[in-house]
Amino acid sequence: RMLTRTPSVVAQVFLLLSIVLVIAIAVIQINQQQILSPGLKYGIVLDAGSSRTTVYVYEWPAEKENNTGVVSQTFKCNVKGPGISSYESSPGALAKPLDDCLNKVKERIPVHLHKNTSVYLGATAGMRLLRLQNESAANEVLASIQNYFRAQPFEFRGAQIITGPEEGVYGWITANYLMGNFLERNLWRTWVHPHGKATMGALDLGGASTQISFIPEDPEEHFNSTLQVKLYGYNYNVYTHSYQCYGRDEAEKRLLALLLQKSNASASVDNPCYPQNYNTALTMKYLFGSLCTQSLRPANYSPNQLVDFHGTGDPGLCQEMVSLLFNFTACRDREDCPFNGIHQPKAKGNFVAFSGFYYTINALNLSGHFSLDDFNSSMWFFCSQNWAQLQFMLPKFEEIYARSYCFSANFIYYLLVHGYNFNAETWPQIHFQKEVGNSSIAWSLGYMLSLTNMIPAEGKLIQLPLKPSLFAGLLIFLTATALLCLLFLFYLCVLSRHRKNIPRVEHVFVPE
Repeated sequence: RMLTRTPSVVAQVFLLLSIVLVIAIAVIQINQQQILSPGLKYGIVLDAGSSRTTVYVYEWPAEKENNTGVVSQTFKCNVKGPGISSYESSPGALAKPLDDCLNKVKERIPVHLHKNTSVYLGATAGMRLLRLQNESAANEVLASIQNYFRAQPFEFRGAQIITGPEEGVYGWITANYLMGNFLERNLWRTWVHPHGKATMGALDLGGASTQISFIPEDPEEHFNSTLQVKLYGYNYNVYTHSYQCYGRDEAEKRLLALLLQKSNASASVDNPCYPQNYNTALTMKYLFGSLCTQSLRPANYSPNQLVDFHGTGDPGLCQEMVSLLFNFTACRDREDCPFNGIHQPKAKGNFVAFSGFYYTINALNLSGHFSLDDFNSSMWFFCSQNWAQLQFMLPKFEEIYARSYCFSANFIYYLLVHGYNFNAETWPQIHFQKEVGNSSIAWSLGYMLSLTNMIPAEGKLIQLPLKPSLFAGLLIFLTATALLCLLFLFYLCVLSRHRKNIPRVEHVFVPE
């Protein structure tokens, strides 16, 4: 009996050792693998908005995820001064403000990668309006940017004016990318497509236009109004619409022009959306120089003539005036047409509202998501304030923004509730957010992600602690040892059973 017990114990020890070693080697091999990446790649996007230009630096591993880079924002710089469309009469003056930001960018990107780093400039609604108004001036502005970048060490891929729908879709891509709706890391730390994760809608409010983008309940039904986007090997049909002249700044100019039109005294005009006791003088050119207000231009228009505006801080009247900026009769009560005769499927699911939406909500001392009642009471309280009090209420006080937050809040209310048909029930599905982690929610990241599809991937080299041949050999040897031990233990088990049965049989046949 002792003879069979010893081999049995030895076999069990060997079996356990083999199993432990197989697991240990596999774990070490997986966890200790070093990805010898061909390094990082960089891209620079200039978001040339109507009110300002922002420079973003993005980086991603040179190996790719299913044809789309895994991109993150590493640096952001606001160019001093107004948007590029304001330089129509002096395009050469653009270089100096751009220099400040680009010098910082050069420090952020390793020098040896400068010549391989692509720079893209996308101009939005401000330039779309300028091109409609004065095409040669718009071309000159873009040409001066081209010239500026010829002298830079980066690879300039051109300055282009992107369309409203493109701006909307790129914003939608950014929001969903940052929320992890396209990619997530699994247990093995590799990127995978998240199973059954819904995408979010995107609401963007710029200076000259506003965009709404989401995947409708039934994309087939709205086929004509959706754009197809392909990312990480998957297709998405996104409904998107851009409302020109419904950006914050242009909408406010339209309001001021309406107030002037309705006022009898053209020298001094009451503005119910400006805070009580706030006074300012604006030129006729500021009010009517834009394509958005051209039709409201008075007969005695003189560009340099000043108009005095006096704030009365009247929330009810402000709301009444803001409603006049929307044409709700064009739809004739059609459900899929909220305003201006534009077809829009029913907004569904969660939405993220960024850019101008976020800044206005922040000024009202609200954040994240909240009820429509909370929004209305905050807006009413804010709009009833005196100009002197506002300086103590705002997190950051700048006159040009501070005077307009009451208008912006009322405009956002009308746009979201009467324009896009959000109500008390669906309002909390809107998340007002500026960034995710360190990355800004802006169309520029979506633009970069789409453009990385054109940047060739480089294969990654994986360095393992054990050479593949040695790893495979050890695995085969240990698995074989474990199997032999199992077979041997099985054999010993059968043998011991057989021995137990022999004496019992003999006992039955013992003769008397």
